[in-house]
Amino acid sequence: MASTTTQSTSWTTWLKGRWPTALALAGAALMIGGGGPGQGVGGFGHILPLLPLLYLVMAKLRRREWTWPGLGIGSVAVFGLQALDIPAAVVLSGIALVVLVWAGVDGQVRRDGALRTQALGMLIFGGLALAGLAVDPELGRYLVAAGWFFHGVWDFAHLRANKVVARSFAEWCGVVDIVIGLALVLLP
Repeated sequence: MASTTTQSTSWTTWLKGRWPTALALAGAALMIGGGGPGQGVGGFGHILPLLPLLYLVMAKLRRREWTWPGLGIGSVAVFGLQALDIPAAVVLSGIALVVLVWAGVDGQVRRDGALRTQALGMLIFGGLALAGLAVDPELGRYLVAAGWFFHGVWDFAHLRANKVVARSFAEWCGVVDIVIGLALVLLP
């Protein structure tokens, strides 16, 4: 009996400390299982640019505490765009361009290395998403998967550095991204 209590206590202790991971695993399972916006590679390709865009916006605004509300707003936007059959990846990439122009006009892009790093991330991950949507679906699956997987690595680097976005978000996003990236490659 004591070992069962100890096991359940350690599980709940872990869950309290790693709630972003637990939430990420549940969310990724829903998205992969078809309960979320990502129906197939196309759906995941249109969602992918939201991830680096959120980092770019947080770097521009310098408001890490707005990360989770930003994810909520971005998710509603993606769902809305998909419901209207508007290519979310293109719209999100356009928003990133607006943020970069704004940062260029106010001089932040010249002064802020973190913003330049996020701009590079937006270019890489947004580019993988757009390329994955434009090419043959089988190749596109691997490009979109690479974008998700490597954005997960990006998240964990930011979690370790404790910069740009909320730590809980970086942990959550890293787990979601890596699970979805692997699922896109491993699941039919």
